[in-house]
Amino acid sequence: MTVELDKSVNQSTQMAFMIIEVMAEIGQPVGLSDLARRIGVSKVRVFRFLRTLLSLGYVLQDPETEKYRLSYKLYHLGQALADSTDILREARPVMVELRDATGFTVSFSQMEQGGMRILDMVRTEQPVVIVTRPGALLDFHASAQGKIALAFGGAKLAGTALRQWTSETSADRSAVEAEVSEVRTRGWADAPNQTLQGVTAVSAPVFDMTGDFVATLTIAGPTNTIGTPPDPRYVEALTAAARKISRNLGNTDQMT
Repeated sequence: MTVELDKSVNQSTQMAFMIIEVMAEIGQPVGLSDLARRIGVSKVRVFRFLRTLLSLGYVLQDPETEKYRLSYKLYHLGQALADSTDILREARPVMVELRDATGFTVSFSQMEQGGMRILDMVRTEQPVVIVTRPGALLDFHASAQGKIALAFGGAKLAGTALRQWTSETSADRSAVEAEVSEVRTRGWADAPNQTLQGVTAVSAPVFDMTGDFVATLTIAGPTNTIGTPPDPRYVEALTAAARKISRNLGNTDQMT
């Protein structure tokens, strides 16, 4: 990609955070050339920002490979934010309970303009590795979380062509809209093999005290274990957990 910075605000700050976000997306040590190519700016410019981030302790460099990676300083900042956020504080114990009850990885996401952002995740050991990590942004049309947001949160499909992540991702707007209508009726959504082949996610909505949609609770695991359609036992456990978080947030409505 090629960086387009907003000239109305500080561009150095934009670039520093862009580097951090791209490194987080890559998720492994990366060389200067690869990072510069990924962002679309010169190696000299990227190196200047990396040197600053190194001095602040947000980036580390392997002396042997010379590759860069993010430090746990960022993790601790994120954890401090998570610990201070009421909704995550209410959700986390329920997420652990749901993980233990189903044996699947559990995530908690909130809606942004471009998709669903994973805020927190409770992992479990599974034959299929769930590679999605906190901070990832999931497309509305290709994720169970996104279909919930389309059904309950007023989210809109992108104006451009819908990206087909796997052979089972629906890029047909009419088909997606029809599925969203079903999701609105039954109260949960699934996305078998639609973001990652072999992995199914099942999501349910979380509402606040005013009845507004605020987040999704999701289980994810091997498609052949969760089932297509998902096993009713898992759907029941998920929706009950989502209602519990909603009640903890002051919501008194009972969804079926």
